[in-house]
Amino acid sequence: MLASSADNVAMRFWFARDGEVSIHEQLVRQVVLGILSGELEAGRRLPSTRELARRFHLHPNTISAGYRHLEREGWVELRHGSGVYVQRSKPELNAHPDLGLDRLIAEFFRSAREMGAPLSAVRSRLRRWLSVQPPDHFLVVEPDEELRKILVAEIAQAVAFEVRGCAPTDLEDADRLTGAFPLAMPNKTEAARKAMPDGTDFMTLKVRSVPESLAGYLPAPEGLLIGVASRWPEFLRSSKTMLVAAGFNPDSLVIRDAQESGWAQGLKATAAVVCDCVTAAMLPKESRTIVFAIVAEESLTELRHYRELLTEAVN
Repeated sequence: MLASSADNVAMRFWFARDGEVSIHEQLVRQVVLGILSGELEAGRRLPSTRELARRFHLHPNTISAGYRHLEREGWVELRHGSGVYVQRSKPELNAHPDLGLDRLIAEFFRSAREMGAPLSAVRSRLRRWLSVQPPDHFLVVEPDEELRKILVAEIAQAVAFEVRGCAPTDLEDADRLTGAFPLAMPNKTEAARKAMPDGTDFMTLKVRSVPESLAGYLPAPEGLLIGVASRWPEFLRSSKTMLVAAGFNPDSLVIRDAQESGWAQGLKATAAVVCDCVTAAMLPKESRTIVFAIVAEESLTELRHYRELLTEAVN
């Protein structure tokens, strides 16, 4: 469900209260995206902690923690008695790849400390991991075939690494995990864990928040037909709910199940078609598509870092 929205000059914030992504992460991600896109220019003053907390009925500590996170990452500057301002320069991790790698390794050891893992155990696991065949592909473990296809295509487009998919039952074949780094959706984590041998490392993907998906298409236009198309039924249901909650007229939505014969009929009359990345490739080139991604950018960034580590290990 979408919370209310607010404008701070050119920046609009949206918060989903019942999504998979925390409010803290939504705030951080929206500010970072705003800075990278130029929506929040250098020197811009952000809404105060009290203002955001009051307007969105959020806990002030959540907002403060988000701003401190952004300050630590070098995106904003906290000026005591004045407010929070966008830094004059963006973090330049891309210009310093070694710094980015050191930071990733430091985060790994910090996470290990937070788990209470002794350093000797961490070293032992690292030696064991490096002694076996390093993963050469990501493996999406997902029982829903249509969702699995979408996740494989989406991750493959975002990460320059081979991506495969399988159902949890397919893992009964031990060879499925050879050279694989498994991935699973949040609500399928337990099923994936049970299907894999004890101690198998895998990653739980984070889901993109509703505000992030809708950010570029609000406020909702009036009088336009909008198509919604996918082979995955849950995409059709969720997209319709999201669009209606954001102010789109339900009578202006043309819903098409791409598994049905002649599903594309009528979509030419729409101003745009909201779809997943797999369905987007099935639509005519002249169609204007709006692809709603499923995997959160944070997870895609983590997968890119992981790919870099694997590349370094192989080379």
